[in-house]
This record gives sequence, structure tokens and C-alpha cells, in this order.
Amino acid sequence: MNTLEKDYKAGDLDGCHPPCLSLYQTTHRRHPDNRQDPIRFGNLVKKLEESLLQRVSKEEVRPLLVPFLALADDREFWNHTRDGLAVLGAKDVFRVYNLQRPVAELAVVAETFHTKPLIRILQSADRFYVLGLNRHKIRLFEGNREALDEIEPAHGVPRTITEALGDELTEPHQTVASYGGVGGGRPAMHHGHGGKEPEVDIDAERFFRAVDRAVLEHYSHPSGLPLILAALPEHHHMFHTVSRNPLLMPESINIHPDALPSIDELRERAWQLMEPRYLARLAALSEGFGNAQSKGLGSDEPGQVAKAVVGGRVATLLIDAGREVPGRIDAETGDIRHDDLAHPEVGDVLDELGELALKMGVEVIVVPTDRMPTETGIAATYRY
Repeated sequence: MNTLEKDYKAGDLDGCHPPCLSLYQTTHRRHPDNRQDPIRFGNLVKKLEESLLQRVSKEEVRPLLVPFLALADDREFWNHTRDGLAVLGAKDVFRVYNLQRPVAELAVVAETFHTKPLIRILQSADRFYVLGLNRHKIRLFEGNREALDEIEPAHGVPRTITEALGDELTEPHQTVASYGGVGGGRPAMHHGHGGKEPEVDIDAERFFRAVDRAVLEHYSHPSGLPLILAALPEHHHMFHTVSRNPLLMPESINIHPDALPSIDELRERAWQLMEPRYLARLAALSEGFGNAQSKGLGSDEPGQVAKAVVGGRVATLLIDAGREVPGRIDAETGDIRHDDLAHPEVGDVLDELGELALKMGVEVIVVPTDRMPTETGIAATYRY
């Protein structure tokens, strides 16, 4: 399974050799709701085929669709879907993303990948990681207020203390003395030096340091998402002491995930810690926009915001998660051309603004409708 965060940061979704195929659909986690998912996927693949045949020859269509058809027949894959699915394909490119949010159904062939639904997910303000930790192993989870899933740690992130320390694991120092000489009839006597508990603590601290460095490098730094520790109380102090991760939340879950009855229980506990921070952040962003707008350093008018983004003036951009404005933006001038969003190749102004702003280094946050400070679907705070 591909990793959306990593692929986006690496620029793997920015371009492709056309034709570029993008498929989106809502999926289901459990039986019997998920029985229709592969059927609907197959119907969307047929739409891609019909669109391709209008552009290229039959001989060129087949290689492009082979990985899509293989995925349609992968029973194991369809038994482990989440809430949404995104599949992107082109010559020598095939990416599959299991999503934690439903997405609108779409099958489109274009000059570039249709990535706006993915950007909305990546920029949502309610996302977080949970690190399950004890002295011997870790478990890593990614989630939001509605869903939490365990993820396979990336290459370079130690899963166990053995992976982290290997041959450097401390063993109790022991010597063996035999009294009475060889054959003296007395058993060998073992003398331990120092005791085992301090050595166990040393190993645990070194393991925690290695985990902290790896999670910071592979998850926290690339994503900017908060990290919640889930561990027994006796492990909290040590991990927080050794951690250098600025995104590690001071509040922790006082139990290891293994001791909870379900992953949903873990999600509820995580969201109890995350929600106050989430709401405070949205309130601060809304207040900051209001203050900036009153000083002429903010706008909620899409035309003005588009030109400000192109001009490099925007510092923060809030986008309404539930709103769409059909049209396209000229990336050179910021001019907006309004159009009919019903056509699959017509863009959404708000999404295009967000995508353009991200490329300009702007902080972009997708906000629920009831928390937006404007009615236009957009709120920009300017640098100057």
C-alpha cells in the first residue's frame, strides 16, 4: 500500500506522462457493506476505459488498465478497505491509497492526476498520530476524529527493542567461579554485578530514544501532525524526558493499546485529548483572520485571494471543507474563470487555490463549515 503523505511530499503526484487516470470511490470497512465495493470499482474502471478509447488506441489502453483490473480481482485487498479509495495510474505509475474519509465517486482521464480530494484530506486540521509504546515494542496509528487505523511503521522505524539495539542490547554481567576445582562435586556459582533492573532501564531509555528519533524523522517532521503517546504511566516520564519531538503532546493516554478492548476505544481516548487542541487551533485561526481583515491584511473574496496567493502575499489560507466553487484559476495571473463543476475535468476554485497556495509555501488548513469565519468558503491572512 502506498503512503499518501510520503508520495505527496516527494512530489510523486505532481506530474505524470499523460494520459493520467484518477479513480475515487467511497468504500466500506465491514461485511456486508463492502460486498458492492469491487463491483462499483469495476464500473468505474469501465468509465476510464471508455474515456481512454476516445484518446488513444486499443493497444495503448490495455497496459494502462492492467493494474486496475488486477486490483479489482484482489479479494484480500477488498477485505481490508477503509472509508475511501483513491487510485492513480499512468505509464509506469500506479498508486493506491486507502483513505480514512469517504470521497465523491470519480473516474477521469486527463493531462494530470486529479489530486484535490487527497490534498483536502492531507490539510484537514483534525489529524494525528498515536504511538503505542512499552519497553519491548511499538505500535503506530494514524487517525482523525472519525477513524483510527494501525499503520505499518516505515522502513527505518524500529518496531522492537531488538530491532533498535540489536547486538548492543545490554546483558547482565556475570562471572562463573567453580569452587573445589574440576570434578569437586560442587555446582558452579554465578555472581551478578550491578543487578538487572538498572540495565533494563538503560536499554529501555536507548530504545525510547531510537523510537523518538525515527518517528520524528519519518512521521512528525514530514506531516506536522500532533503525536499522542499511549503507554503505561511508568513509561510516560522516561519517554517525555528523552523525546526531542516538538509535536509530542504533553497529554498522554495512560494505557497501552494492547490493554484496550478495541481500536475504537483508543480513538475515543485520543480524540478526548486532541479535541481541545483542535478547537483552540481553529478558534485562534478564525480570530487571527478577523484581526487581519480588520487591518486590511485579510480577505474572503476568492478573486482577491487568488491574486494574493500568486503574488506571494498569503501567509495562512482557511478552506471550507463542505464548499465547492466551480471554475479554474490561472496560475500565472490569479484570474478566475467560473464554470460548471458537474463536468469531471472542471476544477473547484477553492481546491485549486489550496493546491496553488501549498506550492507557494502557504499554511493551508481545511476547516469544517461550522467553524469557518466566512461565508465564501475561503479566508486568507496576508503577510503584508
